[in-house]
Amino acid sequence: MMVTRSHFFLQSLVVDMSGNSKNSRKILIVEESFDPLWLQADYQAESMGDKTDYGATANFVGTMRDFNEGDDVLSMTLEHYPAMTKKQLNEIVDQACEKWPIQNTLIVHRVGEIFPAESMVLVAVWSAHRNAAFDGCRYIMEALKHQAPFWKKEALTAGDTRWVAENTKGE
Repeated sequence: MMVTRSHFFLQSLVVDMSGNSKNSRKILIVEESFDPLWLQADYQAESMGDKTDYGATANFVGTMRDFNEGDDVLSMTLEHYPAMTKKQLNEIVDQACEKWPIQNTLIVHRVGEIFPAESMVLVAVWSAHRNAAFDGCRYIMEALKHQAPFWKKEALTAGDTRWVAENTKGE
């Protein structure tokens, strides 16, 4: 399915938490497929404007794979509780900002039904230096995988469904 920018933004639920933080950030929880590089470029243009004090941008894009725990997977449905998710993702970004001099953060996460090869998550981090951008991005992604309240239900090719008990380790 090809997604245009305007279609994405009309169909997305936007959770923007830049008001009370030391760094800029945007967190989007979306039900439609998205192009992570478009979103990153758009957000950078929107939020960074004519700033020239950042020297590094690191990102991670996670896509759904078609296998898990030795079984073939047709699709996955992600559920979440919005208020709980908003609070936890904001806390994760706060923790990363305490550890590294992060200037800006973008998190986009899918909910609803997702199919193999579709983007499921984008984490992008801007900083003056690459180490802070790399380390902050990895920290946010790993914390998101293990702390954020998303529940995953897989539809298997064998016809069964199952809830994912735990995320894979950061391998």
